[in-house]
Amino acid sequence: MQKMTVVQRFSRTFRENPSLAKMLIVFTVRYSLLCGFYRRECSGGGLVAYSEAKSDSGVNIVNSTEAEGKKKRVVVLGTGWAGTSFLKNLKNSSYDVQVISPRNFFAFTPLLPSVTCGTVEPRSIVEPIRNIVKKKNLDIHYWEAECFKIDAENKKVYCRSNLAGDSNEKEEIIVDYDYLVVAMGARSNTFNIPGVAENCHFLKEIEDAQKIRRTIVDCFERASLPNLSDEERKKILHFVVVGGGPTGVEFAAELHDYVNEDLIKLYPKVKEAVKITLLEATDHILNMFDKRITAFAEEKFKRDGIDVKTGAMVVKVSDKDISTKEVKNGGAVSTMPYGMVVWSTGIGTRPVIMDFMKHIGQGNRRVLATDEWLRVEGSDSIYALGDCATINQRRVMEDIWAIFRKADKDNSGTLTVKEFQEVLNDICERYPQVGLYLKNRQMSSLVDLLKDSRGDAVKESSVEVNLEELKSALSQVDSQMKNLPATAQVAAQQGSYLADCFNRMEECEKNPEGPLRFRGEGRHRFHPFRYRHFGQFAPLGGEQTAAQLPGDWVSIGHSTQWLWYSVYASKLVSWRTRALVISDWGRRFIFGRDSSGI
Repeated sequence: MQKMTVVQRFSRTFRENPSLAKMLIVFTVRYSLLCGFYRRECSGGGLVAYSEAKSDSGVNIVNSTEAEGKKKRVVVLGTGWAGTSFLKNLKNSSYDVQVISPRNFFAFTPLLPSVTCGTVEPRSIVEPIRNIVKKKNLDIHYWEAECFKIDAENKKVYCRSNLAGDSNEKEEIIVDYDYLVVAMGARSNTFNIPGVAENCHFLKEIEDAQKIRRTIVDCFERASLPNLSDEERKKILHFVVVGGGPTGVEFAAELHDYVNEDLIKLYPKVKEAVKITLLEATDHILNMFDKRITAFAEEKFKRDGIDVKTGAMVVKVSDKDISTKEVKNGGAVSTMPYGMVVWSTGIGTRPVIMDFMKHIGQGNRRVLATDEWLRVEGSDSIYALGDCATINQRRVMEDIWAIFRKADKDNSGTLTVKEFQEVLNDICERYPQVGLYLKNRQMSSLVDLLKDSRGDAVKESSVEVNLEELKSALSQVDSQMKNLPATAQVAAQQGSYLADCFNRMEECEKNPEGPLRFRGEGRHRFHPFRYRHFGQFAPLGGEQTAAQLPGDWVSIGHSTQWLWYSVYASKLVSWRTRALVISDWGRRFIFGRDSSGI
């Protein structure tokens, strides 16, 4: 037996007896294990601190040790688009990062509709979060647990893990933080319609896609049994998709291709019984896209035999049928039997976020509000990003007096063109609706604004405006404000932005780079978050996709499908997932989709 070194014996003792590892103090030391797997270098004395205790009630408490020069703890809740983007772009080693999520992987959610029909395998679009963080030369740890309470006053998060062995026992963990990043995403919104939660399938998680895939195959197997009538087969093979947004439309298209290219070859006797219905409460599907895309999609679905019912609002879902109400035509209610319903109508706030909002005075809001720097309103240490939050952009009219006072450097009570132009860039950065208003109306100065508000010619040399005139000139600016869409693209950009802020926190504390503080002195530490839209896709089946790209450029057809393939492949989180997804696409072209339902 090989003789163990002192360091090896010490390390093994602490690994085999976790209860002993409550406090580890490492002084200036440099060591290297003989096997070469682990090496640590510490210089400059100091204290590497980790403290874990258990309360009398059996609750694990993880806190920071009071030590000079200790790292500030950043707790990240969630491993979705926002949280993973934050972790991938974080480079500052001065933080102790704790990642907490009940999902120990990142899922590439835009490909979930492909998973439902066997085009892509579930494992191909997921990447273990530990694979992502281990590549970072940072102090990052992951715990598989679910946060059920956020205590902003005491800077603690309360988490629960069901990995203790007994499903009835859930171990609770209390974690202290210096900074909290809330990126918990959202849940499917049922709008409190009776029967939706109990009888519908959702499409938010990888488990949802797998469940839909099994149900589709089960429906075909049930319909193939010999003791059923034609009406019973039609009911079982009636697939209803609720929601005409990108996810609902893509799933309906994927399902149509799956049925007509693969399943009818295996179940030829039930071919005529299959029906796909798409329900949308508004007048058109894909109403966030260009009208050309909407018209093409509706026409294509009509040719493909997908029954698109617009202006149909779901009012009830039972275990056998779904009831809809006509938005127009007197509000007539109709009922149709179904075999499976997929609900894709929007997102709702998670219970833990709703409880947190009540405690910080945001109980009357539908979603957590942040400022333009992604800080939760009323807190300097909590950030929220992704689907669980929205940016509450300040209105120009709320700060018009402060803007006027800051621009009026000579305290004359009026603004000249020069004074206004000197702060215009800061105004446009702090209030992006101003820049959008000027761009849409092709304006560039105070003179242009006054011409627009007064409706007469204005000479630049004689322009001086008081507060009331400035209010009048900017009165329509706030009408340009829009909330950001709840998309993966927004969440990923927010995560990257926040990581960049954390990377340069100390530098920007000393040298602020943001716009002027109109209600205070100096400048903001960082530039506010600005979303850049790179376009969006809508796969329509039959190897055809619609794309709306920046500059109002619209592309529809087979060539756009190949653009979709290339863009999505490039956006996958690792080379492993890229290789798996591309191989799945190739397998589908050669052998067809997997129809096992596993």
